[in-house]
Amino acid sequence: SKFLNDKWMIKNGFLNDVREHKPWWWNIKVQKLNLSAPLILLPEVSCQKAIEILQEKGYDQAPVVAESGLILGMVTLSNTLTSVLAGNAQFSDPVTKVIYDQFSKIGLEDSLGKLSCILENDHFAIVVHEQMQFNGNGSSFMKQMVFGVVTAMDLLTFVSRNDKK
Repeated sequence: SKFLNDKWMIKNGFLNDVREHKPWWWNIKVQKLNLSAPLILLPEVSCQKAIEILQEKGYDQAPVVAESGLILGMVTLSNTLTSVLAGNAQFSDPVTKVIYDQFSKIGLEDSLGKLSCILENDHFAIVVHEQMQFNGNGSSFMKQMVFGVVTAMDLLTFVSRNDKK
């Protein structure tokens, strides 16, 4: 059961990591990765346009975010091409037809250790920052903003550049 899996419990915030021999980078915050601003696609972007944008900008994937700020999922170049070539989607379809809606989010204040646990199972994590917003009547709500997309390569690059040998 996943409830007996410590990595799953840590990844989902139910357990603090109690590993005795953590690497030097384990407790460093995600914000130290200095991620570049993400390329974000709106849900109405077509598969054709998404492919063109990703190739032109040199990205493999991009979050799909509604105008309201709701994160709908991730679109990847390979999944979009595979779906179109297999006939499961048309070039004219919106990217929402080919997005991954199962994805992990991590905050800027979370540790690289938690990120490492996420990246053991996922190819990427969406880095989010929560911001309190107020509307006209004075009521407030928390809004998540996409701050970046982080991969295992980003973590590996950080660790290798800053290795404390």
